[in-house]
Formats: sequence, structure tokens, C-alpha cells
Amino acid sequence: MRTQVGIIGAGPAGLLLSHLLYLQGIESVIVETRSREEIEETIRAGVLEQGTVDLLNAIGVGERLNKEGHFHEGFELLFQRKRHRIHVHELTGGKYITVYAQHEVLKDLISARLQTGGQIRFQAEQVSLHDLDSERPKIRFRQGSDGEWQDIVCDFIAGCDGFHGPSRPSIPAARRTEYQKLYPFGWLGILIQAPSSAPELIYARHERGFALVSTRSPEIQRLYLQVDPRDDLANWSDDRIWTELHARLETDDGFQLIEGPIFQKNIVSMRSFVCDPMQYGRLFLAGDAAHIVPPTGAKGLNLAAADVQVLARGFSLYYRSNQRDYLDRYSEICLRRVWKAERFSRFMTTMLHRDEQHSPFDQRLQLAELEYLTSSRAASVSLAENYVGLPLEF
Repeated sequence: MRTQVGIIGAGPAGLLLSHLLYLQGIESVIVETRSREEIEETIRAGVLEQGTVDLLNAIGVGERLNKEGHFHEGFELLFQRKRHRIHVHELTGGKYITVYAQHEVLKDLISARLQTGGQIRFQAEQVSLHDLDSERPKIRFRQGSDGEWQDIVCDFIAGCDGFHGPSRPSIPAARRTEYQKLYPFGWLGILIQAPSSAPELIYARHERGFALVSTRSPEIQRLYLQVDPRDDLANWSDDRIWTELHARLETDDGFQLIEGPIFQKNIVSMRSFVCDPMQYGRLFLAGDAAHIVPPTGAKGLNLAAADVQVLARGFSLYYRSNQRDYLDRYSEICLRRVWKAERFSRFMTTMLHRDEQHSPFDQRLQLAELEYLTSSRAASVSLAENYVGLPLEF
């Protein structure tokens, strides 16, 4: 098989890139190890920056988002039993925070790609990359353990296959530098069947640990608790979860957390990670294949969207006018934004979580930071503009 751009991974980065290329008349084929059903049924959080929403609308996949998404004008910081609203809509000149789950974004993108004749090779096995430093790199895989090996010969390969995919390890170790920070806490996330407890997200800093109130739909809510990432879900009964949530979300103004049946639980660890450079030969990394952020800053999907906009522009310049300079600067352009997002995500994470290594001095600094953010307009503007997304620099 022959195509212009071979894409590994049908996550947000791969699907967005494929659709952007289609709109510019550039061929692509996506190779994905999971089935369509597995992708669409894996429930994941989704807080979208204004720029990501604008992009989805611009490429014609925002219809369902505009009907079912939750458009928030702000969020709340809760500490010392008091809630403080950050009015991002007013502080950023009219931008919104949009809550729309990642798996719903993926459903919309998969539908759009298939309706326009896009090729997605689901359930590919033993995917590998070859000849990356040649003019004809290729992707090798087979569908089914008894299937024949298939090669896709490409002009370029986009590695959009996440942290554990084969793309990043295909870059020689001597040609990449990996930066990583592991955090000593994780999130226990639950999905419940209940009406929303609050009109906007609540980020809570408490002596017992962090908590987050989010939403998925009018009937389904998403809640998080800070826990030890090595903990066992068996240690967390429903009663224990609700006891902790009520304790960490208690306020002087009588905020009431609405309970409901818990139908999903999971514990995720937290890390920051960056691969530099994000390219090698004719391979370009995008999304989680190149960088990971802790979820506190809500940047994961949005960074992927920014990456592929830069990459799609580079491919367009190459095919329209044979300009390679922009593609050669892909890492430089993307990493400027990536490191700013890493900074913000780490800032939010360390400010809101309880760390066993924190001294009483460190804890007082956390409170001082929160008090400054919620009392200074300049600090609130900085927080708001980072949260809704910094302008995309091309």
C-alpha cells in the first residue's frame, strides 16, 4: 500500500491529523491496534480549550459537541472551606471552558473520517516502523494473528500512538532526550449516576488531599479523589469514597454534594513527560507519544490538537510548494507550547495536592498561592488565560 502520510494511532491526535489532511487534499491511512468499539467505549475525561473547540467547529465535527457539551464561564477553587470563582469568560475576553468527554470527541472524528472515505485499519497487530531516515519510510503490521503482513509505504509517518506505542522507541535512544517527573499521588476517579452538584468544575485543596467535582452529562457525573497511586481499589468501598469526598468538599456556605450509584472506579498515577525532539527523519510524534501532563491542568487532548495543527500546516507547505523548512522546525514550534503547558500543569498539581513530604512551611505556601490567585486580578488573569489555552503559535 502507498500513501502520503501514514498515521499510527486513532486517538485524538491521529484522527484530528487525518481529517485536517483530508481537508487539504492530502492522503493518509491510520493504523490502530484497538477495535472501533474499544476506542469509543473507553470513557475518558475531556476539558477542551477554546482553541480546540474552535478547531472542531472549523473542520465540521462540532455539531454534537455544541448540542451536548457543557460550556462553562469559570471554575471554582475551594480551600479553607470557602469557594472562590475564577471567571475565565470575563478574564479572557469571552472564552469558555468546554466539558465534553474525550470518547465523544473520538466518536465524532471516527464518524467524520469514515463518512469521507478515510482509511482506518483497526485491530492491527505487531505494528512496527522501518526506514525512518529514508525517503520511503514504512509501517508494517498484520490484522489478526493469522493475517498476512502488510506494509504501508509513506512519504512521512505521524506517531500518534500514545506513551506506550512503538513510535517513540523507534527513534534511536542516542537521538532523543526524555524528561520525566513522577508525582507521589494519583487520582481515584468515579462515575456516578446523579444530577450535577455544581454548575462548574470545583478544584478543592484540603488537608486530607485533593478533590475534583466535574460533569459528563445531566445524569452522569465524574468525581476524583487524591490517593496513593499504588493503592488497591479494593480498599475503597463506596462508603469510604463518599466519606472522603464530603470531608474534602465541605464549605461554610453549605455546599451539598449529591450522591448516586457508583458504576465505575479507577486509579491513575500522575506524571510529567517530554520527548525532545518530537521528530526523527520522516517520523513526527504528536500527542501523548511525545508528552504527558498530569490531568490537573486539563491539557492532554488540547496539546495533541495543537501538535497536529502545526504538523498539518507543515505537510501542506511541503505538498503545495515543496517547502520543508517548516516541517524541520516542527519540534521547535511545538515544544515551546508543550513546556508552557507542562509548567502550568505542574503548578496546578503542586498547589492543590497534599504531599507527605510537605513541611508546615510548604503547606502555608500553598495557601498563600491560592489566596493570591483569588484576590489579585493580575494573578487571576494569568490563571484563566493558561487554563483556557494560550494562543497557538505557528
